[in-house]
Amino acid sequence: MVRRFDPGVPVPEEVVRDLVDLATRAPSAGFSQGWDYLALLGREETDAFWAATADAEEPDGWLEGLMTAPALVLCLSHPAAYLDRYAEPDKGWADRSTEHWPVPYWDTDVAMGAMIMLLRAVDLGLGALFFGVPVEAHGQVRARFGIPESRRVVGVVALGTEAPHPKSPSLRRGRRPLDEVLHRGRFGAPGEVGSGPSATMGG
Repeated sequence: MVRRFDPGVPVPEEVVRDLVDLATRAPSAGFSQGWDYLALLGREETDAFWAATADAEEPDGWLEGLMTAPALVLCLSHPAAYLDRYAEPDKGWADRSTEHWPVPYWDTDVAMGAMIMLLRAVDLGLGALFFGVPVEAHGQVRARFGIPESRRVVGVVALGTEAPHPKSPSLRRGRRPLDEVLHRGRFGAPGEVGSGPSATMGG
């Protein structure tokens, strides 16, 4: 993911429209489509976002780099769209209770849409990063951009042309090996290729 951008190279509006159009192809429970995307293009609009999320301290290097992004896309979820959809006869959860949702699919589906945007951005040669909004700033962001209380701000996709930047120190942690994260048949069982019944299939 890219953490510093060339502020002098804008992201064309048609590119952002293409990215969001692809995001709407993400999986959607019950085809509820409880998502909205708010695009902020150009310095005036992106500066308004940073003003709404700023704290009293000077931005650190990470945030300072992120603030160079010429385009931001706020990814919003709409829980009521899912509760309404699943209250319909073919789903049968007429009580509209969130207890039916141990995992909030309204946020999950929007996050998958954001992932599609990130992948497409890379295909187009753009730099991109998904980041969250500090909890204490959600109210200011809602007020500044007219986001209704019915929507949740899941995160933001920053877009632009990559500029030189140091690698994240978090990368020193290394990537967990596949055999550590892939389990086969039962949690904790090795997931090596050829270790299960399907290894004998094929021809």
